[in-house]
Amino acid sequence: MKQRNILFIMSDDHAAHAISAYGSVINETPNLDRIAADGMRLNACFCTNSICTPSRASILTGTYNHVNGVTTLDTHMDNTLDTFPKRLQAAGYQTAMFGKWHLGHGPEHDPTGFDQWRVLPGQGHYHNPVMLEPRNDDRGHEVIERGGYVTDLITADSLRWLEMRDPDRPFALMCHHKAPHRTWEPSSKHFTLYDDVDIPEPRTLMDDHEGRADVVKAMEMRMMDLDPIIDLKALVPPGLSERDEISWRYQRYIKDYLRVIASIDDNVGRMLDWLDDNGLAENTLVIYTSDQGFFLGDHGWFDKRMMYEESLAMPFLARLPGVIPAGSTSDAMAVNVDFAPTFLDLAGVDVPPEMQGRSLLPILSDAEPDDWPESMYYRYWMHGDWAHNVPAHYGVRTKTHKLIGYYNDPLGQAGADGPVQPPEWELFDLVADPAEMRNVITDPAYGAVARELQMELRRLQTELGDEPHANADAELERLLA
Repeated sequence: MKQRNILFIMSDDHAAHAISAYGSVINETPNLDRIAADGMRLNACFCTNSICTPSRASILTGTYNHVNGVTTLDTHMDNTLDTFPKRLQAAGYQTAMFGKWHLGHGPEHDPTGFDQWRVLPGQGHYHNPVMLEPRNDDRGHEVIERGGYVTDLITADSLRWLEMRDPDRPFALMCHHKAPHRTWEPSSKHFTLYDDVDIPEPRTLMDDHEGRADVVKAMEMRMMDLDPIIDLKALVPPGLSERDEISWRYQRYIKDYLRVIASIDDNVGRMLDWLDDNGLAENTLVIYTSDQGFFLGDHGWFDKRMMYEESLAMPFLARLPGVIPAGSTSDAMAVNVDFAPTFLDLAGVDVPPEMQGRSLLPILSDAEPDDWPESMYYRYWMHGDWAHNVPAHYGVRTKTHKLIGYYNDPLGQAGADGPVQPPEWELFDLVADPAEMRNVITDPAYGAVARELQMELRRLQTELGDEPHANADAELERLLA
């Protein structure tokens, strides 16, 4: 059998609950749904650090951030690290990367392992973006100016490369969109989409965060923290009550967010149609995901970073006829460090023991191994006022519960400049309280569960080679005494 092709489409900050295949009540994504209808939807796919640069590094290397060194937005990836594109390229795959890179630029950080690449510098712009591509003399990169809408341009570059590839060799193409990252600027095609409707508000939009950690209450990700001009593109109407202003802000925010997703969905359709038209759909693994989740007014927030579900969960839709059952779903846990081993496994390339994830192919073929993990480890390293005042924290999630430890210490990490604060903990029962509204860390009825999660957290940290925070551990012991 011919080696499988890989089309890896990834967006930025696309929450699973803004995809109709995941039951979204706020929008429809018919082309993303095509992948789910012809393949599998993972219901428990999570990032190990909900911020762009670290998540992308984990996806490329198959390692956690304390191993690959990319812990914050300011710790750019060393491009000499072992990655799945390098291994696929060495195995004879044609490899390409178009779109958002966000892992740094220059000789030590430009993309490597790709036959061709063209990427945005940093976040890039939605309209008429500047992009970077390698110089012909192999000396760094050069800057090119593009006219048009960024999602259309990234797709056009991807399709052009596919047209020009060697048809006799397998390919691995990374089509990585900037959207729907802040500041949510729609294309002209979707500029007025949703103008005549009110988007349903999340049930937790007015969450007052009672009972949650003090550092959680102090975060600056509320609707009232959105900039009216930059984020909402309008002045706040005078005379609104606080409740009405929050609703007004939510509508302005969510409509632009959904408009830029509509462009992604259209362009995913272009990619799928191209595979169909060129007879490649049957032999190409198509994956759609995002680098993390996003708060869509949930708990009153926007942005991500937190270990709460809306931020932690990644959409993951996969299609490969004859391997992945059509219209299937899986509740097996997956994390972003699993992506690299999956691609290598599919290509028949050895997965190096240094990679900390596991191939998802058994899950995608509906054959979950008996020893498949039932818990996952998370760590957010940034801790600072400029980053929405979100605290540094780590934790463990099982299928039924979640334990989060806010160790509240920057630990000298680049881009983590907040003050050291006393540690705090949260515990959520995901079965009884899926919206994570009730912190039960001090509830005696959950004492045994808390102890089990404490032990599982320690086990995962030991297994993965990460170090716990002594003060946070001491505070948990005090709470559970």
